[in-house]
Amino acid sequence: MNAKDHYDSHLGHFYSWMIGDLLTKSEEFLSFLKDHHIGAQPGDVAVDLGAGNGIQTIALAKCGFEVVAIDFNEQLLNELRFNTQKYPVSVIADDLRNVGRHARDASLICCCGDTITHLDGESEVVKLVLDIFDSLRPGGKVIFSFRDYSVPLEGIRRFIPVKSDETRILTCVLEYEKGFVTVTDLLQERVGLEWHQQVSSYKKVRLDRVIFIDMLLKAGFKIQSDEVLGRMITVVACKALKS
Repeated sequence: MNAKDHYDSHLGHFYSWMIGDLLTKSEEFLSFLKDHHIGAQPGDVAVDLGAGNGIQTIALAKCGFEVVAIDFNEQLLNELRFNTQKYPVSVIADDLRNVGRHARDASLICCCGDTITHLDGESEVVKLVLDIFDSLRPGGKVIFSFRDYSVPLEGIRRFIPVKSDETRILTCVLEYEKGFVTVTDLLQERVGLEWHQQVSSYKKVRLDRVIFIDMLLKAGFKIQSDEVLGRMITVVACKALKS
């Protein structure tokens, strides 16, 4: 199953519950933007790839950007429209691979929350990096965040308790192969007095931090920060100004 099918049939229905309080998460990203001196001038456009229910989108709008928010899951798109209705946000249903259709001379492009690993291999990651570079104006920036799957977890460490409450228990199971990790989201949900189990799997690209940084440098980006935040590799890079 590919990422879109997994979200459409399974993960999209409980994604917002899984990530927790939207405004808290959005404020955390807003603090990240301020800490890295990322802000907007009048008319600046930011593009949020894999916008989900709006964590990054809301923070970008609060920073003064006009935001183009792109996602491929209809349930999350509906939540995104509702959550961002008071902000200058254009919500678009599309695949992140088509960033060039929607970003022209963007000031900032975000691809956060492990979104980039949803692509179908390292070659697609390279192409997306190049397309993002072409879509940014000179001096524009890009923010990536993704999980490091480069070192396989073994044995029972592959079974990761994600979240639980009185009605839901979510466990993630990882299976590693060359270039990819198969992620199985196992949801147990109580309906009345009975518990029901739903299971779905999809593949993610195993991105190595050093290799990914090299992709950015070869595309023409300059790295401004490279850190691990909340177990996510987080990179800010800049497209050089024209000389």
